[in-house]
Amino acid sequence: MPTPRRSGRVIVYTGDGKGKTTAAFGLALRAIGRGMQVAVLQFIKSPERTYGEQLALQRLGVDVRQLGAGFTWTKTPEVHREALQRAWTVAKEYVHSGRYDVIVLDELNNALAIDRFPVGDILSVNDVLELIRTRPPELHLVITGRAAHPELMAAADIVTEMKLVKHDYEQGRTAMKGIEF
Repeated sequence: MPTPRRSGRVIVYTGDGKGKTTAAFGLALRAIGRGMQVAVLQFIKSPERTYGEQLALQRLGVDVRQLGAGFTWTKTPEVHREALQRAWTVAKEYVHSGRYDVIVLDELNNALAIDRFPVGDILSVNDVLELIRTRPPELHLVITGRAAHPELMAAADIVTEMKLVKHDYEQGRTAMKGIEF
C-alpha cells in the first residue's frame, strides 16, 4: 500500500469571539514542538508596539513580523493601505519561500473586511484563494480574524468559528495587560 502524501492544511479561525490568534499560536507551539519551522505574519498589529505572544514566540525561534499600522485606525487611510500592501507582499514571499512548514496569517480576515478605507485594489478574497491554491503542497497555512469570507471558509480544510459567550468588558472592565494584549 503506498504511503499517503503529506499534505498541508488550510486552517481558518474566525468568528466574533476572542481567542482566534491564541488558537493559532497554540497550533504554532505544537508545530514547534514537532520540530517544524513556523512564521507568524500579523496583518494589523504594528511594530510600534510589543505584544507578549510576539516575545514568547520569538524566544522559541519563531519568525514573527508585525506588518500592520495598528488597531487604532488613527493613522491616515493611506498609511494603512501601504502597510497592507507591504504585508501582502511579505506574505506571498514567505508562502513561496519553501522555508516554513507552518505560516500564520494573523488577522488577514480583518484586513480583507476593513470598511474604513477601500482595500480591494490591494487585496481580495480571490488573491488569498490564489495563494492557497499555489502554496507549496506541504505548507500548513493558518488564517485568523473576524468575518472570514464564505469562499475562504469553503477552501479551508479546518474552520473554527469562535463565539463570545461572556466577557467582563460588558461590565465596563478594560483589557488586562498580559491577559488580552
